[in-house]
Amino acid sequence: MASRKKAPKAKGRRQKAEGRRQKAKGRRQKAKPGWGKFGKALDGVRILDFTHVQSGPTCTQLLGFMGADCIKVERPGTGDITRGQLRDVKGADSLYFTMLNGNKRSITIDSKHPKGKEIIERLVKACDVLVENFAPGTLDRMGFTWEHVHKLNPRMIMASVKGFGPGPYEECKVYENVAQCAGGAASTTGFREGPPLVTGAQIGDSGTGLHLALGIVAALLQRNRTGRGQRVLCAMQDGVLNLARVKLRDQQRLKHGPLEEFSQFGEGIPFGIAVPRAGNDSGGGQPGWILKCKGWEADPDAYIYFITQAPVWEPICDLIGKPEWKTDPDYAKPPARLPRLKHIFATIEAWTMTKTKFEVMDICNQHDIPVGPILSMKEIAEEQSLRDTGTVVEVDHPIRGKYLTVGNPIKMSDSPCEVKRSPLLGEHTEEILTKVLGYKAKEVAAIKASGAITPAEK
Repeated sequence: MASRKKAPKAKGRRQKAEGRRQKAKGRRQKAKPGWGKFGKALDGVRILDFTHVQSGPTCTQLLGFMGADCIKVERPGTGDITRGQLRDVKGADSLYFTMLNGNKRSITIDSKHPKGKEIIERLVKACDVLVENFAPGTLDRMGFTWEHVHKLNPRMIMASVKGFGPGPYEECKVYENVAQCAGGAASTTGFREGPPLVTGAQIGDSGTGLHLALGIVAALLQRNRTGRGQRVLCAMQDGVLNLARVKLRDQQRLKHGPLEEFSQFGEGIPFGIAVPRAGNDSGGGQPGWILKCKGWEADPDAYIYFITQAPVWEPICDLIGKPEWKTDPDYAKPPARLPRLKHIFATIEAWTMTKTKFEVMDICNQHDIPVGPILSMKEIAEEQSLRDTGTVVEVDHPIRGKYLTVGNPIKMSDSPCEVKRSPLLGEHTEEILTKVLGYKAKEVAAIKASGAITPAEK
């Protein structure tokens, strides 16, 4: 009854919020001419991008968003393998490639060709950072060991993504889901009765790329003091573990007794020797669960995450029609509620099932009750506020046409980000040879004739 009375207020709040959003958008538009008057954050930094697939390209694209000049080196004729993977438009680069390689220039070089190696050496001398995510030992076999790169350019920062750090597995090739498993995430994801699960978030590939970008920026800052470059290594196993650190926390807590915020504690199920899979239990100590909302029978995303945070327990009781729980000794205090979480969330769900996930969010936010709707990728793609902030961006490609991509997740007040489309294969080869490396027209013609930048004849 109380929630129905407050529905008009919720509508009014949405209208006010929309008004504030439009005003903020107007302020951003007015402010644009003054943004970046001293250049973008990484203007003047040049990246030699030897990356492919996802982990490395995530890193270099982020640096490109911040203003770095990213020169992507690709194999003549084929390029990054993801150009053709999961292709949805015939003859066009796949979304897998386009969404990870915006804000870059592409040059094609045959690294096995003597002239190709000469071009790469000149690029090493002209760039600030070399980023690679080849299989272990690949760059060494190409002749570009750290020692050789450092000799060519003592200021060069050489950044690498590898599957594992030094140890028994360092020579192993690693992909996204392998990293999730080796980093501890999969063993703690899923429901207790089922097998381990990987998450849809690319915490192994993209997560490690984000870590590497931070390491590169830190190395650039240190170079300002020392004048020397250095090696930066991010192992995918390490990156996943860093993102799963709360589970390592729980592993140590487990030595001192059961994890009482886990629902299995309330069900009387003993804990084993390792942190179990916890379904939708919250990992932050505040009990939470995913609950059905109105329309769940037909909509697989009609759910909401609901946290029974202690400071707002009384408003929760009022909303769900259980005011007596506020004083009942079995429910009034958090420790008393822990063995009863399954029943508590079932009772809350009976209430959420009478409302859409957005109605639940509107009502709960009035009382500072932390909830989050399960948003589908379709809903995210169509969310206007994400377009307004540049988190989701529509880009026009000369072959595939318009497509959506994820913009810079890091917003900087004095460093505007313009999201540019991914380059065509070798699109900037001649431009880089002449304007970056200083080759003359006759030299470029000779390079083309040599086969160093063109596909080998079959």
